[in-house]
Amino acid sequence: MNKFTINVPPVTKKNSQQIYFNKATGKSFVTPSKQYKEYENSAGYFIPRLHIDYPVNIQAVFYMKTHRKCDLVNLQEALLDVMVKYECIKDDNFSVVASMNGSKVCYDKENPRTEVVITEIGENI
Repeated sequence: MNKFTINVPPVTKKNSQQIYFNKATGKSFVTPSKQYKEYENSAGYFIPRLHIDYPVNIQAVFYMKTHRKCDLVNLQEALLDVMVKYECIKDDNFSVVASMNGSKVCYDKENPRTEVVITEIGENI
């Protein structure tokens, strides 16, 4: 079992996207917002480089600074993308992230953060 805390306010990737227009190609493209990029960079400091390539359950408790509604799945997606980027997990497909049981959103105005617990899942599950 591995535990760590990302001591920055959780941010979703999906709700923080920006659309840009490339004049050279004449096409639009979507990119993460400045807010998400800052989260990604800051979160990297707290994420251990575990190189996990076997089935695990990732339990993530997201402590938000407001009671504003948010989408748990979008928070999970952003977390997994950051965990892949910083080589905590090899990939976020089902062969590595077999489940995310126990994940939830909570409120903590004074200390927004994400608490993560990674547990190996036996092969016969």
